[in-house]
Amino acid sequence: MGHLVEVIAKGLVDNPEQVTVTEVEGNQSIIIELKVAPEDMGKVIGKQGRIAKAIRTVVKSAAMKQNKKVIVEIIQ
Repeated sequence: MGHLVEVIAKGLVDNPEQVTVTEVEGNQSIIIELKVAPEDMGKVIGKQGRIAKAIRTVVKSAAMKQNKKVIVEIIQ
């Protein structure tokens, strides 16, 4: 799941080398932390959070195969 978020984020930002993804896996859930450069935050979040919501939707759809809950956090 983390690789999927990384590929999507690197395609959106101007500084793909500063994109880092940390994945913390529990028994029933996975927390994915996406960190980008401060000037790229707007590109990852989008207007009214639409891009961030779309990223979360794609990742949740992929996680349904594993019967896990996925939480995507975008941090600075």
